[in-house]
Amino acid sequence: MEEVKKSQKRKSSGDNEEKATDLIKKPKSSQQDKESSEQPSVVLLFSGKRKSGKDFVTDILQQRIGQDVCTILRLSGPLKAQYAKDHNLKLDKLLDATEYKEKYRADMIKWGEEKRNQDPGYFCRLTTTDVPSSFKVWIISDARRQTDVKYFKEHFTKETLTVRVEAELKVRESRGYVFTKGVDDAESECDLDTGISWDFTLHNNGDKHTLDKELNSLIECVNERISKN
Repeated sequence: MEEVKKSQKRKSSGDNEEKATDLIKKPKSSQQDKESSEQPSVVLLFSGKRKSGKDFVTDILQQRIGQDVCTILRLSGPLKAQYAKDHNLKLDKLLDATEYKEKYRADMIKWGEEKRNQDPGYFCRLTTTDVPSSFKVWIISDARRQTDVKYFKEHFTKETLTVRVEAELKVRESRGYVFTKGVDDAESECDLDTGISWDFTLHNNGDKHTLDKELNSLIECVNERISKN
């Protein structure tokens, strides 16, 4: 279920590399955060365990809200771009849910942690730099750390809603999940398991009725916020 086609949303690998490289060359300072993009009406900050179906759920959500006003932003995008550049790897394959990405996942996590230890908001700033003002709703599809949540709640206090995607272990396993030491027990997978009071929880266990009902509640809240701006 998680592995859905994203060809309409993704550009070619060359376009991805060019865009990500531009972002990396010109990171904004913390003082510039609020000026980096037009202020959105809503920021949906998503979290979930590996193979819980975050991409599947956020794709549906974007389609229902409207792709003209809603964009999906991935904190891992700039991270993967810089990692690919530093290690001479293929960015387009790191952006896909493929075995190529899994091969480098553990080392990429370690590398990303080193960057975040130096500057916790580094990748958050890069991801939200120069987002077109036509997008009133930002979906951050891959928050992984307490510092990610802290960043958005501090810089987009009124706009941010936190969303957790849950899926039972047996369901995740049916989607290909296999526990990997150094990945599934790392901070990037576990830091948000506790300590956050989620505004919305979406259960993605294959029950379409349940998921649709929960998505509709979230969309209703989003629409209310848009109408007030």
